[in-house]
Amino acid sequence: MSLNIMQKFTQQKLSNFLSANIFSKDTIRGASKKSGSSTKNRGNANWKRKGILVNDGRFVQKGTLLVIQNYFMFHPGLNVGMGRNGTLYALRPGVVRVSCERPDLNMNRRWVQKEYGGRPDLTNLMKKYFNVITEEQHNRFKLIDRV
Repeated sequence: MSLNIMQKFTQQKLSNFLSANIFSKDTIRGASKKSGSSTKNRGNANWKRKGILVNDGRFVQKGTLLVIQNYFMFHPGLNVGMGRNGTLYALRPGVVRVSCERPDLNMNRRWVQKEYGGRPDLTNLMKKYFNVITEEQHNRFKLIDRV
């Protein structure tokens, strides 16, 4: 008998639920949280385009970026400057030459202390140097007197 009462009670609740106007504009509620998939879309950052930008044997103008680097794999050589973030750039126009040399490290510089301060033995150390070789200017100019 208790089962019958229970069935009647659930049928009455169901009919009340269906007859009520719960889907009107006033009762619909929007989501209160962002969707879960929006946090997964964070891996599409642009790549930083680091590395060697100009290869050996290429002609460059003054101010041309040669290397953009995070860690000091490449060192500045003749007519090459180095920015605060390790970027190498040409100081004069000329041809780029890459050489492998023993570095003459100045331990007073901050980036040298950071990179090589903890190494016990620096005798067999070889590093790549970027050099810009300027072309000799020819002496074929002729002076023209002012008219």
